[in-house]
Amino acid sequence: MEPERAQTGGCTVVVKINLISVGTRMPDWVQQGMLEYSKRLPADFSFQCIEVPLGQRSKNTDPRQAIEREGEALLARLTPRDHVVALDVLGKSLSTEAMAARVGDIRDNGRHLSLLVGGPDGLSPACLARADERWSLSALTLPHPLVRIVIAEQIYRVWSVLNGHPYHRA
Repeated sequence: MEPERAQTGGCTVVVKINLISVGTRMPDWVQQGMLEYSKRLPADFSFQCIEVPLGQRSKNTDPRQAIEREGEALLARLTPRDHVVALDVLGKSLSTEAMAARVGDIRDNGRHLSLLVGGPDGLSPACLARADERWSLSALTLPHPLVRIVIAEQIYRVWSVLNGHPYHRA
């Protein structure tokens, strides 16, 4: 049985979800984990990870310079159609159902979702200012490789909630 798809005037609504993250060259297990969930998604609910390089840090440089460069690289990947969510420890904590409702609203409004993940020192003030919302994955500090897999799994889970798929059984 084909899951129900969001329809507007007889047309299927497509949502692109981009995880735009600081850091490159993730271990193979991260790529495999993200691929496992992204390949389960239908074409009208696409998910991809876009990597930007980590800003150079040294004993002799101000970390704010690296944060600023990372922020510029993250913002350069956005489009005007994007609904931007900064993933931030001080952001709003959402249940899976609440996240599904937000993503459904974003999709139904014809926007794409871009989730921003900063480097080891967090997101730049410019990224936080550009964000439409701030979400927190956890009060815990999570390593960047794990964040990517958690997001990929939650995006698949969000899709399952929105489409009545049995994967989500809460």
